[in-house]
Amino acid sequence: MALEAGSTAQSQNSKADQIVRRTANYHPSIWGDQFMHYDSEDIITYAHKQQEVEELKLVVRREVFKTSADDFSTQMKLIDAIQRLGVAYHFEKEMEEALAHINATNHFHDDDDGDGDLYNVSLGFRLLRQHGHNVSCRIFNKFKDIKNGGFKESLIADVLGMLSFYEATHLRVHGEDILEEALVFTTKHLESATTHVSYQLAEQILQALERPLRKGLERLCACRYMSTYQDEALHNEALLKFAKSDFNLVQSLHKQELSEIIKWWKELEFEKKLPFARDRIVELYFWVVGVYFEPQYLVGRKILTKVMALLSIMDDIYDAFGTFEELEIFTEAIQRWHVNCMDGLPADYMQIFYHAVLNVFNEIEEEMIKEGRAYRANYAKEAWKTSAKAYFDEAKWFHEGCIPNMEEYMRVATASVGNTILSTISLLGMGDIVTKESFEWLLTDPKILRASNIIIRLMDDIVSTKFEKERGHVASAIDCYMKQYRVSDEQEIIDVFNKQIVDSWKDMNEEFLRPTSMPMPILVRIVNLTRVVDLLYKKDDGYTHVGKVMKDGVACYFIDPAPI
Repeated sequence: MALEAGSTAQSQNSKADQIVRRTANYHPSIWGDQFMHYDSEDIITYAHKQQEVEELKLVVRREVFKTSADDFSTQMKLIDAIQRLGVAYHFEKEMEEALAHINATNHFHDDDDGDGDLYNVSLGFRLLRQHGHNVSCRIFNKFKDIKNGGFKESLIADVLGMLSFYEATHLRVHGEDILEEALVFTTKHLESATTHVSYQLAEQILQALERPLRKGLERLCACRYMSTYQDEALHNEALLKFAKSDFNLVQSLHKQELSEIIKWWKELEFEKKLPFARDRIVELYFWVVGVYFEPQYLVGRKILTKVMALLSIMDDIYDAFGTFEELEIFTEAIQRWHVNCMDGLPADYMQIFYHAVLNVFNEIEEEMIKEGRAYRANYAKEAWKTSAKAYFDEAKWFHEGCIPNMEEYMRVATASVGNTILSTISLLGMGDIVTKESFEWLLTDPKILRASNIIIRLMDDIVSTKFEKERGHVASAIDCYMKQYRVSDEQEIIDVFNKQIVDSWKDMNEEFLRPTSMPMPILVRIVNLTRVVDLLYKKDDGYTHVGKVMKDGVACYFIDPAPI
């Protein structure tokens, strides 16, 4: 096939102007060269800042984890603050020990008759569930009114308790009816509470209703929570100072990484050579920082950003620019994965792109060999091939005018949405905690990955269908459902999909309960990938059409330091 492609390449390129292509007219990058250059003074002061942060860390460890071991309420509040301020990665061992101790004291066991208030019971439930402890939802039975079966009316006045209860409901799994009731109950009364509480508390409530902590990105939560925590009368000053200093230190590291990635991107000259594709390198690095921001994942971030940048272009080639005949040859070349395939590609843009892909994966292979983990590169390549095959299956549907049934559509579309390959690539730079078994586990399509894929696919289709139909696009989940079940009301279908998204979050929560199938840091990567999509695709496609959500996020991550 490659030989045939080579013989036709010249004639096809000479007819390039005659080919009608489905261009999408994406807007150009909005950032210019804003992040291109990294201030050399930041490099000089980085070591000094690092020393200061380490000293503050010792103070926090002493104050937080040594003085309040038997005061469960205080300790839970401090652990919650540590997580919400974005510094939990410094104290994983200490938090694990503290929560295990709290769990072992029977304070959060079935039908606890203790006198814990709504705030503390809800907080304990959420923290323990987040860390994999399977606390029973029956601990909330004592807040029910025995006479009418609903929740006690007296709870409504406890706004902070209601907010804590609301956050706890987002850790629910299947069959927990009391938490389903609690979500409705707390949502209703929190919405009405915003009119008669302080401005600061009203803002917290509105943020929680928009995006509960379970779905929040750690760095964005930290940006918002610092000012909130600062205003709390009993806040820990050492912890706050440490969180701000650490935030700024990590931000300077991210800015340096972003500068290097942008230079790599500019050298590729895709803006000029592949003008049909989305130019979103800053947005992609924002996405990757949402997956793992911690300094130790520096190599992982660079690898994942580069692969995502190429995956975004490949998506545009299959979705919008390539003709079906070109895509057949292109897909075959990707499956064969050899530099000799490049000359047989039928268009210049494909040769340019294919060359870039091989280079990046060669870089990955060299990095993995250097680390003594050469086997990982093969999983990365196979994941790329699988993604290309899914893209081609969709292109074939479009070419043939086919609207598949929902089962067939979701089988292909959950692969083409890119989450499986990103989950795989995210493991490459994660050190010893990842093993060969981790990659083999992903190949089995485990429940947490399947749930994440469903959420991402359906959220993407819900917000992207209208724009994509304007330029001609493969059938979406909405089209497939409409045809298969003969439903004409689009909102009715969206409601069905939203129910599936809610159920899939429950599946992910179940996978966090011990014993887990994989170490928690691996599961967290999949959840974080889902959280980024929940942020960017909740109301529209905030990646393709860059708006306020992305601009605010980029400002938090790379522009605005925490005020010391």
